[in-house]
Amino acid sequence: MEIIGKEHPFADIWAKVQREERLTFEDGVKLMSSNDLIALGHMANYVREKKHGSKTYFNTNRHINPTNICQTLCDFCAFGVRMKDPAAYTMTMEELEHRVDMITPDATEVHIVGGNNPTLRLEYYEDLLRMVKRKRPNLHIKAFTGVEIDHFTRVNKLPVKEVLDRLIDAGLDSMPGGGAEIFADQPRSIICDHKTSAERWLEVHEYVHTRGLRSNCTLLYNHVESIEDRIDHMTRLRDLQDRTGGFQTFIPLSWHPDNTELIKKYPHLATSTGFDDLKMVAVGRLYLDNIDHIKTYWMQVGEKLAQTALWFGADDLDGNVVEEKIYHAAGAQTSQGMAKSDLVKLIREAGRTPVERDTLYNVVNTDFPETPRGASVAEELQVLS
Repeated sequence: MEIIGKEHPFADIWAKVQREERLTFEDGVKLMSSNDLIALGHMANYVREKKHGSKTYFNTNRHINPTNICQTLCDFCAFGVRMKDPAAYTMTMEELEHRVDMITPDATEVHIVGGNNPTLRLEYYEDLLRMVKRKRPNLHIKAFTGVEIDHFTRVNKLPVKEVLDRLIDAGLDSMPGGGAEIFADQPRSIICDHKTSAERWLEVHEYVHTRGLRSNCTLLYNHVESIEDRIDHMTRLRDLQDRTGGFQTFIPLSWHPDNTELIKKYPHLATSTGFDDLKMVAVGRLYLDNIDHIKTYWMQVGEKLAQTALWFGADDLDGNVVEEKIYHAAGAQTSQGMAKSDLVKLIREAGRTPVERDTLYNVVNTDFPETPRGASVAEELQVLS
């Protein structure tokens, strides 16, 4: 049975997709407004399989959050705290070195992000990068959101190019996509009024791309944004990608309300539905024609929905992470890490082909033994250490 026939509301869009013709803003709004999830998934999976076939990527990575002290304190966030908060911390270089020593030999990436701590100078972060490179020269460092980079410029009274040049010289290999949140002025002023502007975030990533580094990009949804705001956000990402080609992965991130100031102001808001999560993945795959990869972050949406998203446009699950703090501070109920064998099994059980990658999507491994599900992260790390 034909899913999208000539009389279907998506018939014109489906024809564009098959011709590899770019979708318009109006097309994006139409897709995002629809509840025909099966048709959305059908089109998104068509694009996904045309680009990647059955391959589903993951990497062996570790997260390090050097500090949770943050002077920005966005209303949507539960991670950042004030300096005098009992839960406040800033890791010493010795503590950070210990974290790096714990990273298993098979890891290819360390992901470093934290709060906007006004007491830390650029030298702290340069020392951190150099220490990682000294101890693990082959470990790819993906670090610092565009918001953190902007914070470094203000604290150190330096232009963005100098800050980035110094960090790159110290060992920065690429940047994550966090901090983008939602670009539209009205919702951005509500959820993160004192945060780096959308224009500044895009400026930071554009310069990183001109230096030959890659970065990811994100969209935070399920708060006070409109459907049009979501498509506006993706349009700005697509426009920058046209200019630089530097984005490698788009990651739609659902806002988690627990322990945030935003839920106190807007108590009617709630955790996103699986329906909306799949729609965001599918529309992202269809609209962002110039970004190669779409990631479903298993730690955020959960294992079962992440498997389903692999048939709605997503081709990446992120990695085994091991210690994630930011989403869990906001109430995420998933585990803080997953054994590599479990990630492989997760992908296989979804009918996809697991591919271990590095940060830049170079293939690391495709030959995985059949292993029983359920090995804990701790057990796997013990075996690997």
